[in-house]
Amino acid sequence: MADPAGKSLFVANRGEIAVRVGRAAKALGMEWIQAHSAADADMLAVREADRAVEIGPAQAAKSYLDADRVVAAAREAGAHAVHPGYGFLSENAAFARKVEEAGMIFVGPSADTIARMGDKVAAREAAVAAGVPVAQGSQGRVPDVAAAKEIAAGIGYPVMVKAAAGGGGRGIRVAESEDDLARLFPQAAQEAQAAFGDGGLYIEQFIRDARHVEVQIMGDGAQAVHFYERECSLQRRRQKVWEEAPAACLTPEQRAHVCEASVRLAEAVSYRGAGTLEYLFDPARGTFAFLEMNTRIQVEHPVTEMITGHDLVAEMIRVAFGAPLSVAQPDIAMSGHSIEVRVNAEDPFNAFMPFPGVVSGLSVPEGVRFDTLLYEGYAIPPFYDSLIGKLIVKGEDRAAAIAALAQAIEGMKIEGLKTTLPLHAALAADPQVQAGEAHTGWLEDWLAKRA
Repeated sequence: MADPAGKSLFVANRGEIAVRVGRAAKALGMEWIQAHSAADADMLAVREADRAVEIGPAQAAKSYLDADRVVAAAREAGAHAVHPGYGFLSENAAFARKVEEAGMIFVGPSADTIARMGDKVAAREAAVAAGVPVAQGSQGRVPDVAAAKEIAAGIGYPVMVKAAAGGGGRGIRVAESEDDLARLFPQAAQEAQAAFGDGGLYIEQFIRDARHVEVQIMGDGAQAVHFYERECSLQRRRQKVWEEAPAACLTPEQRAHVCEASVRLAEAVSYRGAGTLEYLFDPARGTFAFLEMNTRIQVEHPVTEMITGHDLVAEMIRVAFGAPLSVAQPDIAMSGHSIEVRVNAEDPFNAFMPFPGVVSGLSVPEGVRFDTLLYEGYAIPPFYDSLIGKLIVKGEDRAAAIAALAQAIEGMKIEGLKTTLPLHAALAADPQVQAGEAHTGWLEDWLAKRA
């Protein structure tokens, strides 16, 4: 079943990624079946899809996060395959297994791979076995505070206490001392238990002023290739705000090293589909430390598409249907520099207060990419993440890309809402951002000074 043309794809997500995936499916000659909650009946993805299926009420727990409801709806709709997008059930191994047990194709890696790479301790062990650089840390989960203190004394402070399950910045604490560790360890365990149903923790050395560098890979279950790397160091509360490709902080040798290591790990776990390996890069030492693997398409995949010219969503659909990779590593080249900023319906200078409302006007300047869920007259529901779009630009180099971004923001009009576009305009004008000096803690400090 190597050709998806004529088959149907059930898009089990909402917002801008549902539009992105659905359009890719239609371009491949597929039927687009769109899942939606009762609150999302008028979203753009529903309007554009060939068919739409309501999967439950507004609450995500009873719709987009209810694996049994989603699988039943997809099966009843006669879908051949299910694409989970990002967030929600996209990295849920049990969901992937249920999709396949129901006789449909899961567009992503196998359930076993999701489970293995979703456990941060197991992923770290796989990375070590594949020769991927990791930070000094615990061998497996840390049972209690006493064991944590012993490990931290061996590594040296500061250390990071991290949830073994899950991600998104939850269940993570930085301990500067033994007293800190005694106080923060139970906090992290409690937060991890609440967020992921698993309070297990591990410990790693904390890298100060680190850069967040990640490598985009694609596998067909046998071979894997990389599409170079991105830098996502501008973060707020460990959530990415601004992403770019390539990472200007790397030398060509460092780029080759981290990309080749990422392909080794992907092939070692027989990876299928799109995936991202995240690293902390220490610019002072020129060293990388593996953080985690995201076993799904990333929010920030467009910057990689912009510099390589490859459609990552289409490729992950093709390989899910059994096709081998359509490109070999020598065929993947990059040119220019691309930046993506996440546009949220929030007031960035009023504690990032959410700002749901009705879009009374929308104007996007020519020559830029805007992946969005918006249309004029659309009422943003208050039940979900505040991301309403991603503004993506490209320039011949980083300076040109920043200039293009500033110009695009100036020409962009989203009326009826407050958005984070003014924040991005201020960042684009900041000398340290322009010089490429921002590390993962920089934006928090910048915002604190402006508060």
